[in-house]
Amino acid sequence: MDRRGHVIVIPYPAQGHVAPLMKFAYKIAENGIKVTFVNADFIHDKIMSSLPHNFKNNIPITLVSISTGLAMAKNRDHEDIIETMKRISSNMPCNLQRLIENINQGNNDEHVSCVVADLTAYWAIEVAEKLGIKRAGFIPFGIGNLALNLHASKLIESGIIDVHGIPFKDELIYVSKEIPPWNSKELTWSMQYGKHLDKFVFKHLILDTVEIVKKSDWILVNSFYELEQSACDLIPDALPIGPLFMHEPFPGNFWQEDSSCLNWLDQQPQGSVIYAAFGSTTVCNQQQFDELAYGLEVIGQPFLWVVRSNFTQGNGVEFPHGFKERVGKYGKIVEWAPQEKVLAHPSIACFFSHCGWNSTLEGVSRGVPYLCWPYFGDQMRNSYYICETWKVGLRIFPDENGIVTRQRVKSKIEKLLSDQHIKANSLKLKDMAAKSMSEGGVSFKNFMSFIGQIKQ
Repeated sequence: MDRRGHVIVIPYPAQGHVAPLMKFAYKIAENGIKVTFVNADFIHDKIMSSLPHNFKNNIPITLVSISTGLAMAKNRDHEDIIETMKRISSNMPCNLQRLIENINQGNNDEHVSCVVADLTAYWAIEVAEKLGIKRAGFIPFGIGNLALNLHASKLIESGIIDVHGIPFKDELIYVSKEIPPWNSKELTWSMQYGKHLDKFVFKHLILDTVEIVKKSDWILVNSFYELEQSACDLIPDALPIGPLFMHEPFPGNFWQEDSSCLNWLDQQPQGSVIYAAFGSTTVCNQQQFDELAYGLEVIGQPFLWVVRSNFTQGNGVEFPHGFKERVGKYGKIVEWAPQEKVLAHPSIACFFSHCGWNSTLEGVSRGVPYLCWPYFGDQMRNSYYICETWKVGLRIFPDENGIVTRQRVKSKIEKLLSDQHIKANSLKLKDMAAKSMSEGGVSFKNFMSFIGQIKQ
């Protein structure tokens, strides 16, 4: 076998899963290993269409797609999501196996030596095991949340949750005394689309975690030891290799980045801009959208707001009447931003975020304070860590009508920006992240150890 190695990388087909694995794929390629990145066909099409034209011929990895037999889910109800997940798990494994077999029938130097798969794409690990290929499970979320997933069966045995993952009581759920407990309404499989989807996710993605981990030769986590030390100690086989950075454009976004916001940031005072971005899946109704808009407006200081075309329910985004004109001198609105560059910009004051794990790591690594508005799944837990464990942010809660009001947005941001302890803690975490990824750091050593084993 070629000493260089050939790694297949396959994410679960969602923005928050594709992006970190793409960064990881680039890092592998930088170390002289051939990488083939395998996306579902409808994801591959979105990525290729969002790439700058002058970049498509300069990608250091091979981008391929395999058929799922479906188009991107257009509706967001739980039945549509469940059908999408079923089709992915039934169609993609055989197509992935066929792709690997075709590669291995060709030039011996191209034989696949390892499959790196998102742990949520469990079927890819099973395909690699079936073909006798080394396999690495990649965790695109925090190690603390991995600990909860690994303990799911024990929680059932202990009578804390039922076989569908539904808690019997409204009380805190403990996995270990070493790490903070979970709110029973904020578990990693709490998807905000109703109990039916929660049960499906628990059955098909959570309960099998233990077996998939056992089938993996490595468990790689986009985190760093100093950030989640207690959770890392609970799962010593998990190797933190993050935070994964990407300074240049890379083919991991579903929307084309609007880099005009960087020039706009250059014109703003240092530490003045509120950056508001809520990821790829957060959706709000028109009333909530209006309150966010008015909240950013009444603060009266510069803001950069990422507003996807599908951020609101219904047919497209509608801003409050006259909003854009009123905030034109101090507000910038884009559909998608080069987030890592934005967060690294000296004009950024804070990050108003949904607290997805990628956004959490990117902000932590840049020393930016958070205003947390989690939406679903692991975002709830990430918000807890940000506010209660690391103490680098504040959480904003909806009122009795389920709405985060403009008054709450204004008061929370003002409180956040005046808290010097939060700012100091944020800078400490930034330093920890940099050290872990630098030569001699824990994440650096773990990553290079993995590379060394792949090349053997």
